Amino acid sequence: MPSSVASEQRRADRRDRGQAAVELALCLPVVLLVLLGVVQVAVVVRDELLVQHAAREAARAASVAAAARPAASTAAGRVLSGARLAAVGIEVAVAGDVVRVQVSALTRTDVPLIGGLLGDVAHRATAVMTLEPP
Repeated sequence: MPSSVASEQRRADRRDRGQAAVELALCLPVVLLVLLGVVQVAVVVRDELLVQHAAREAARAASVAAAARPAASTAAGRVLSGARLAAVGIEVAVAGDVVRVQVSALTRTDVPLIGGLLGDVAHRATAVMTLEPP
């Protein structure tokens, strides 16, 4: 009897051969899509933080400069210089003793497979600071 159990076990082992490879082949596309999705979300979040930082730096530069608009544009341009953003816009408004800077930009979702499923993401950040004498 022990020999029949052992031969049964060997037959079962032969039938299960390659099962892990098949499971990997079935799961790999899903895992790959999830990883690409994480990369795309990370790119969008990075660009959102860059736009917020650019708005704050532009407002700070405009609040201490004699000419608010050029200073804000220069400061925002320095922050966003390494970013791959499309359609960057900077609006500067001086009203009374405050300066308000709004930076808007567009992130293209171009990560393979995922970028085509999502639309481009628009970012907008506003910063307000009190004007300081130059």
